Amino acid sequence: MTKKDIVLKVSDQTGIKQIDVKKIVQKTFDCIVEALVRGEKIELRNFGVFKVKQRKSRTGRNPRTNQVIPVPPRKVVIFKSGLAMKQQIR
Repeated sequence: MTKKDIVLKVSDQTGIKQIDVKKIVQKTFDCIVEALVRGEKIELRNFGVFKVKQRKSRTGRNPRTNQVIPVPPRKVVIFKSGLAMKQQIR
């Protein structure tokens, strides 16, 4: 499912114009990204939690040459689904 699919579905179910729904959906995503950039945790009840985790530096290996390559530390976004979502997916 793409963002366009979400916009179409919400627009059909609510009767709100697609252009307005698209603005709201995009602004929602922008707010989530901005909060993650600031290092905040996003908790959406019955949906899940987004948070930023710092990965440690490590040594990697090039599979073709078998050369050892240092991999620098980096931040990654982690998502943990909420209880209601877990129960519906089962």
